[in-house]
Amino acid sequence: MRMRLKAILVLTAVAASLSACATVDRLDAGGDVHDLLVAIRDNDRATFDAHVDRRALKGQIEARLMAEARQRAGQNDGVIALAAIAAIAAGPLAHAAGEALIRPETFRAAANYYGYTPDRPIPGRVAIAAALRPTGDGRVCAARKDGPCLLTFTREGDRWRLSGFDASAANLRGK
Repeated sequence: MRMRLKAILVLTAVAASLSACATVDRLDAGGDVHDLLVAIRDNDRATFDAHVDRRALKGQIEARLMAEARQRAGQNDGVIALAAIAAIAAGPLAHAAGEALIRPETFRAAANYYGYTPDRPIPGRVAIAAALRPTGDGRVCAARKDGPCLLTFTREGDRWRLSGFDASAANLRGK
């Protein structure tokens, strides 16, 4: 009985420490997400770029282009050549799309989706951290209550950077 109680106490302590780590990660991320939101609001390109992992976002765009090309090729028999051309063009297209879309102006739609409109002050780090959800892989995402993850952040060195997005969740569109 005494051994079982010790085991329960140890497991409780481990669970508490793991949840504390998640909270610390969310607090750290909350500060960087706050900085990103301010950069988006103020159209501060330098700060925006410092909080965005362009390579990861362009990779995500390229993967989506490839998936759509494979899907279209699968729907139409005999268009293997079209799929091959799409595969070759996906990298340059993703680069061009990334340059056109990965800008503060585009992500203003995401900020508006979360209620961070120009007429309202941006909440502080703690409030933002409370809205972040750990994804279980060392990343955190911004999502409304039980909704989909719209923005995903990954720790890189001393800062959290935007590393993924689901444009369809908020209908993000470039101007």
